[in-house]
Formats: sequence, structure tokens, C-alpha cells
Amino acid sequence: MDGKTQAAAAAASSMSLRTAREWDTGPVPSATKQLRDWRTRPDPFATVWLTDVEPLLKSDLQGILEAKWVLEVLRTRYPEQFHAGQARTLQRRFRDWRARHGVEPEVFFEQVAVPGREAAIDFTHGTELGVTIAGDPFPHLLFEFVLSYSHWTWVALAFGETFEALAAGVQGALWALGGVPEILRSDNLSAATHELKASSGRDLTPRFRAVLDHYGLRSSRITPGKAHENGVAEQAHRRLKSLVAQALLVRGHADFSDIAAYDAFVQEVVAYWRNRPAAARLAEERPALRALPSVAIPSYTTYHPVVRRWSTIRVAHRTYSVPAQLMGHTVEARVHPNVVEVRYRNQVVQTIPRLRKEDEHRIDYRHVIGWLVRKPGAFARYRYREDLYPSLLFRRAYDALVRSHGERADVEYLRILQLAATAGEARVGVVLAAVLDQAGGFDYLRVQAQVAPPECVVPVIHIPAPDLAVYDALRTGAAA
Repeated sequence: MDGKTQAAAAAASSMSLRTAREWDTGPVPSATKQLRDWRTRPDPFATVWLTDVEPLLKSDLQGILEAKWVLEVLRTRYPEQFHAGQARTLQRRFRDWRARHGVEPEVFFEQVAVPGREAAIDFTHGTELGVTIAGDPFPHLLFEFVLSYSHWTWVALAFGETFEALAAGVQGALWALGGVPEILRSDNLSAATHELKASSGRDLTPRFRAVLDHYGLRSSRITPGKAHENGVAEQAHRRLKSLVAQALLVRGHADFSDIAAYDAFVQEVVAYWRNRPAAARLAEERPALRALPSVAIPSYTTYHPVVRRWSTIRVAHRTYSVPAQLMGHTVEARVHPNVVEVRYRNQVVQTIPRLRKEDEHRIDYRHVIGWLVRKPGAFARYRYREDLYPSLLFRRAYDALVRSHGERADVEYLRILQLAATAGEARVGVVLAAVLDQAGGFDYLRVQAQVAPPECVVPVIHIPAPDLAVYDALRTGAAA
């Protein structure tokens, strides 16, 4: 013991002298210790194991039966024989019996990722993150594209598992990546597959198959109900939401001024915490990716509705207002993941936020206010009347007009709303906020008088006087 006495070595090692002698003269005690396979006290379940317990275990073909349930059964049958403190003992008996006689559990096979071979895609709910936009709850999905080898990740906000969101997500990822893997792994997404009634199975939709064919991608789908088969995407979802949740905690709050600000926040999290660590493996993977096609395939759905006499169009069971000048004309409506683009003769007329639920409507008062001012009697029973209050401030203004003007309130309000359409909603809103806080009533003329016309800034252009000597020189040169 390095020159020390056994007593000194034992004291320095905080062990007894006897233990030190054993260390010095023979094998380490732990090396000679034998595993105990016998009981030190009587088995409390010996009398009931074969008659009561083992038949229950044999009938449990799924391996879900828990010891605590069986113990409660035994305590009911034999109230004087068993107690709650014997639960751990019964659990050990369950574990040992299942190790020798139980149902064989599912075996999982560790997979080896090959560079450039596979990417996994899926949607996951982001609502649980508690994000708000300007104070309002923001229900949304996160679309995720992950390379199985390098774990390079692409994330996009989505508002439903639609074909448009799926196609835009896949193509956005491929073009950001700059290459194409061989296989696209997914579950049976409703946006990508449809049910086969004859076989009760699912197959790719023609539209999504066209996207895959355009990029030369091969589809690989998991067995229904076996989410672990798309483990790359499932694990990526958990990591992504954990990272975003932590970033929100560090930020101090989860409110954003608009959707674009939140999207930029998510992209920063992905870039720093996911793609920066994956850079080295991505460099290995890039040479194995195939080249992109020359162009992307459209990721929108096209409709050709006729503008109805209510100055609205019906697109995918949803109603949108359009400028009244288009009534009676056929327009092209391109439904993108988040917006609806309305075109007339291949010119963009307007871009509208996409509605999510069937039979929803979105009416822009600017499209109909001109005719409502001419027909104020239609306002009282207008189907989309609530859409004609751009904000709570305008609703308060209307209620105040009702109290002060009675039946003429509709006329006054509609003229104020028309003023908002021409002079600017924000400017009219400032005036309304002021007059609502003042004593006495108000009307259209009072609001109009306080809405200052926009300032026109006329640029000052300085034109230097011509240098006549230049002309004389030119003339002299020409004469020469």
C-alpha cells in the first residue's frame, strides 16, 4: 500500500482494517459477491400465485396488466392476507415472470441513414406554444422537412394540412436546400393521399404525385397508426417545439406584432439551433443530392368563379368580396397556402388572406360602400353587416350615432365609412376616437371637417440655366 501500514491505508480510504486486509490479500469483495437468487423472507404471494395471479398474466396478451390492479383484486378476495405495502414485491414478481413467460415485445431496428437518400416531412401543431399576434391567439401548424442524414431542417408556418401548404413546404425546402434527395418519407397525410374504397387503403393523390414526379422523388409512407416509423420527423417536431418554447422564454413573451415577425423568429431559431450544428454533415450530403429541375411546379389551386351581383366570389365553399366593377365577369382565383390571389385578364386585382373554415366569409367594406351610401336602407339587414365595422372603434361610433340620431344613424355611419375608404381608415379612426371622448354628439360633417387632407409634398427641382458659351463653342467648331 505505497509504504503505508494497513491501518494508515485503511484510515486514508475510510474503510475498516478488516476490509483493508481483504483488499490486500485477495480479490476485491465485490468481485467475489454472488448474485442472490433465493428469497430472504417468505413469498407473500406463494399461496395465490398459481391460482389467482398467473392465470391473469397468461390472459394478458398485450402485456398491459399492472401489478397494482392485481393487488387490489387480491386484497378484495383475501382482506386479511394482503396489504398496500406489498406492491413492490408483486411488481418484481410480474417483471420476472414476463421476462421468462411474457408476450414478446416489439423489436425495433436501428436504421443507418445514407447521405442524400431520404428526407422526412410532416405537420405538427404549434398552438401549444401559446403564441399571440398583436394580443390575439394564433392557432397554427408547423410544416417540417428534415434530411435523415444531416438533419438539415426547413420549417414553414401553415394554417391547415392542405395541398397548397404541403406543396409549398416541400418545394420551399428543396429550393432552399439546392438539391433533391431520393425518397420523401411521410405518414398518410390527408393533403397527399386519398382513401381507396375498394381496398380500404390509401394512395397518393394525382396532384401530389405530380409534385413528386416533377422532382423525381420517390414516396415512402409509414404503416397507418405506426408514427414511430417516421421517427426522424417525430423527433424533429419535439426538438423544434422545445427550442421555440425555450427561445420564447428567453425573449420574455410570446406576442408578435404580425405573422411575418413570428415567422422570422422561428427561422432564426431553426438556423441557429438546428442548421448550424448540421452544417458539417450537410456538406457531406450535398454531393449526393440530385439537381433541381429548371422551374418549380405551381403550389396553388386555381378556380374560375363569376363575380356575383353581391360583389362577391365563392371559392372552395368560402365567400370573398371583390371590387364591384368586376360583377358579371369571370376571374381567376389562385388559392395559395395563406392567401387567395384574385386575377382578371392575368392582372392581379387583389390579394386576400385565406379563410380556413368552410362557409366563412371575408367582406372588404371598400368594395361595397359606394353602393351602400346610395342604398342606406340595405344596411339594416345586410347579410355581412358585421364585416362593415373595421374595428371596435367604428362599432362604438355607430352605437353613439344610434343614440344621437336614431333612424338616421345608418346614413351618417355609412358616409363616415366611405370617408374611411377614401381618406384612410387610420386617419378617420383618430378623429372618431377624439369625438367619442368629447361631450355632445357628432355626425359625418363634423368628422369630415376634422379629417385633414393628406399633405402633398411637391419636390423642388433645380434646373441650372444653360451655359450659352457651350452653344457658341459648338457653332464655332461647326464653322471651322
